[in-house]
Amino acid sequence: MTEQAQPTFSIEKIYVKDLSLEIPHAPQIYLQLDNPKLNIEFGTSGKPVEDGIYEVTLVANVSATLPDGRTVFLVEVAQAGIFQLRNIPESDLEPVMMIGCANILFPYVRETVSDTLTRAGFQPVLLQPVNFEALYQAQQEQRAASNDEQDQ
Repeated sequence: MTEQAQPTFSIEKIYVKDLSLEIPHAPQIYLQLDNPKLNIEFGTSGKPVEDGIYEVTLVANVSATLPDGRTVFLVEVAQAGIFQLRNIPESDLEPVMMIGCANILFPYVRETVSDTLTRAGFQPVLLQPVNFEALYQAQQEQRAASNDEQDQ
């Protein structure tokens, strides 16, 4: 009688893969009193590194623009993690990476964005919690709709 191996999930490493900050209108932008409009976008990707080991990357783009359209700042953070995912059904791998791993990476992204903007002389931007399950579902629906259009 063979026992099915138990699923394994572990965090091997979490790191900043890429970080960029742009302040295109410095130093004049620091003298502006207008309230900038924030735009926040997230993207998640995952890929195998070796058997049972995956890299998952959560990218956050945070920008602020003034009412006249000038960019106050643009910060992009790619926070990555190496995860051991073994004995997980193939159909569950993508949701585990895009939802579970993204939830683990999010606090690190939040801290990096806030710290980077503070060091740049701005007020910290504290990213609100993200429902990665809803984000994943929306991406799946968009992918299905895109495939339906191509099939027609």
